[in-house]
Amino acid sequence: MLIASNSVAPSPRPWQVSALCRFIADRLQAELNPVRVQGEISGFTRAASGHCYFSIKDDNAQMRCAMFKRHASSLRFAPRDGMLVELTARVDLYAPRGDLQLIVEDMSQQGQGDLFERFLRLKEALQAEGLFDAERKRRLPAVPRRIGLVTSLGAAALHDVATALQRRAPHVRVVLAPASVQGETAPAELVAALHSLYDLTDDAGHALDAILLVRGGGSLEDLWAFNDEGLARCIAASPVPVVCGVGHETDFSIADFVADVRAPTPTAAAEIISPAQEQLLALAEQTHERLQTALQRWQEQHNQRLDQLALRLGRPTARVERMRHQLQTLHTRLLHAKGQRLQRAQVALDQAALRLQLLDPKLVLQRGYAWLSQDDAAQAGPALTSVEQLHNGQSVRATLHDGSAALTVVRVDAH
Repeated sequence: MLIASNSVAPSPRPWQVSALCRFIADRLQAELNPVRVQGEISGFTRAASGHCYFSIKDDNAQMRCAMFKRHASSLRFAPRDGMLVELTARVDLYAPRGDLQLIVEDMSQQGQGDLFERFLRLKEALQAEGLFDAERKRRLPAVPRRIGLVTSLGAAALHDVATALQRRAPHVRVVLAPASVQGETAPAELVAALHSLYDLTDDAGHALDAILLVRGGGSLEDLWAFNDEGLARCIAASPVPVVCGVGHETDFSIADFVADVRAPTPTAAAEIISPAQEQLLALAEQTHERLQTALQRWQEQHNQRLDQLALRLGRPTARVERMRHQLQTLHTRLLHAKGQRLQRAQVALDQAALRLQLLDPKLVLQRGYAWLSQDDAAQAGPALTSVEQLHNGQSVRATLHDGSAALTVVRVDAH
């Protein structure tokens, strides 16, 4: 006899997410670890804690990696994007994000990687042509009136530059030439944007005073558009100075080497090209005061000379009266001449104020520069002008506009 049954197979017990992650991590640990992996570094960063985070990739895939301080401190080389390395690691599951990652315990350098090798070859070729020579670098305008800006409309760099310029020099006019800053079309778009600014003139026929080329940070792949040979030659052909602010302070691109000035960040590029409005006004006021003091000294000297001449006239009454009258006339003429001279001096003052504002060395330190010197604990020693005077662990003193700071040399990089 067949008996119908209404029973069904029991449903599998549901996993808690954390329990499932632990189970997968345990299986990976039991069946895979440790592993050795070879690939290129991408997106390398070192946190303030000393831990390192990056991805290891080949042409078809990539994995996240973490190398904690206890292992990272034993590295005998400085990892960077594009470097070919071999890792000894544990495959792990980072439960908070559910990400598969490698916990790196050792790393050895195998080579530079394809992208970085291409970067070095192009850098060497352009350097041999003289495109990086200091002699071809141009000085930036002291007081720019109109500058060009090349970046992406959606980039954070655009906001950073606009904010810095509005804060420091709202009188400077900015002409934006948008272009992609990442991807296959980016190099051609950047070249086209630069050429559009090269040909730009105002109603009086004046060209731009300078051009900013900026982009935020990223991996070697993200910044690769700025290692394009065509873009490098376009920058070298610029009729006006070019300031390149691409990536973070540790990022370098071919565009940085070709540009007239390399800025560590987009914000720094904006600050380099724009002297603060407050500094310009303060310098004009100082120049005005110095001219007024000089004019007053000139008047006092001539008044003293008149007094001395009066004493030499003698006692005879008629002669005294006559000379007193002449002195009064001379005094009146002097006052009249002084008034005219003051008026002319005021006009000359207004015209010279802007020119003289650039001659005050005190403002150099206020624009973000510092004077580096040997530190003898009591006061600043002789100036240090070359990396050949520096060594690791050396104590130096940096003098700023409002004081000084004692520093220790951690690393010396010669260019």
